[in-house]
Amino acid sequence: MSALDKAKNKAEETSGKLKEKTGEATGDESLQAEGNTDQAKGNLKQAGEKVKDAFKD
Repeated sequence: MSALDKAKNKAEETSGKLKEKTGEATGDESLQAEGNTDQAKGNLKQAGEKVKDAFKD
């Protein structure tokens, strides 16, 4: 479960970065904000996975 979740979270973070850069390039502030939000979600989920891993040992 954990490895798959980590991969999904990293993909969400990467997708957010792509959206943000695309928004910057096209001047689309909405897309840029959506990208920032996706990155934050991915980072938060990654942090949660790290906490779970810390308590497994």
